[in-house]
Amino acid sequence: MSFIAKYFHFQEEKTSYRTEIIAGTTTFFAMAYILFLNPTVLSAAGMDSGAVFTATAITSAIATLFMGIVARYPIAIAPGLGVNAFFAYSVVVGMGVPWQTAMAGILVAAVIFLLITLFKIREKIIDSIPQDLKLAIAAGIGLFIAFIGLHNAGIIIANKDTMVSLGHLTSASTLLAIFGIVVTLVLMARKVPAAIFVGMILTSVVGILTKQIQLPHTLISNAPSLAPTMGKSFAALGQINSFQMIMVILTFLIVTFFDTAGTLIGLAEQAGFMKDNKMPRAGSALMADAVGMTVGAVIGTSPTSAFVESSSGIAVGGRTGFASVITGFFFLISLLFSPLLTVVTSQVTAPALVVVGILMANNLRKINWQDLAIAAPSFLIVIGMPLTYSISDGIALGFIVYPITMITTGRAKKVHPIMYALALIFILYLFTITH
Repeated sequence: MSFIAKYFHFQEEKTSYRTEIIAGTTTFFAMAYILFLNPTVLSAAGMDSGAVFTATAITSAIATLFMGIVARYPIAIAPGLGVNAFFAYSVVVGMGVPWQTAMAGILVAAVIFLLITLFKIREKIIDSIPQDLKLAIAAGIGLFIAFIGLHNAGIIIANKDTMVSLGHLTSASTLLAIFGIVVTLVLMARKVPAAIFVGMILTSVVGILTKQIQLPHTLISNAPSLAPTMGKSFAALGQINSFQMIMVILTFLIVTFFDTAGTLIGLAEQAGFMKDNKMPRAGSALMADAVGMTVGAVIGTSPTSAFVESSSGIAVGGRTGFASVITGFFFLISLLFSPLLTVVTSQVTAPALVVVGILMANNLRKINWQDLAIAAPSFLIVIGMPLTYSISDGIALGFIVYPITMITTGRAKKVHPIMYALALIFILYLFTITH
């Protein structure tokens, strides 16, 4: 057995190079959209989209490689959805804070992240969460990403009268996504190896043949310069001198902490990594996120988070950090081959998200639904994520209700002190973001 296979424990995890390479590749293509979506969102804040593209790719590569090599988990990290919108639309556009100052706020939050991770405070918090709520987080993430997939496919659309409704199922782009979902489900049902990845390839081919997906005009391009965003956060540190900015920093901390913690728990449950209600090497996994957030703040992108799309790689058999090494390698390669990534449209990734959502919903059966004190907060977590379009908001709803239901049923002493503290923090958090 080679050194690499021994280091990543291939034999213990019952995996192989082929499986891990397929898993890492699948995860990358499932989340490649962030390379283009993140620059679009942050450009609304006045940032240079080309620089953000390069910063997104480099930050994702560094954080994901750290996750793979040090934490040895098949989980990828990249600038998170939701928090990038908070940065651009709430802080910069809504509050009128210059993007350089907002980026300085992220840098401060990142340093705090590094400190609480080094002292294993984040790890202790994760260990204090009850098993049922961890299962609810995993299932909620499943519903959340399935909802994203259905929306990206055009199957579910916004409706001002009913909030959401069925989309135009006869449109060419929606039909392409439906084709991908059906094909992937058939492949999964027949237990075809790498079914999700194969489904994405078939959907891309059909999209090209039907001209729903345009072939790129060139294969290779130079990476855009980082000059417009590099180091701007350092120069703006002196502008963090108001209570408003302190609240912005705290919000970045809360959102990124629980987006990553919640996603890690959900993915660990899916892959079977949890042991005695604890995630082995959780400290190293959390450190990967802290490193990514710090690097991103320095070179110019919004906070990072463990990506739920990693579940697609886990679903095809990824069980070691070597899968993340492959994903990180693709992020580096994407700097030169960015035109090729235009082939991976939302219609191509939507089927993977829907299918993985189905797989993750399996965690619902393990929750103790007979005990209302457990069932109520679990349900709020599960339903809250897709309805608020936020992993951290869904967790907040459940974590606030959990101590209440436990106290009223005479089990106050069974609630970990950290859970009481988290409930109070989440109350302040929800008040702040909705005030």
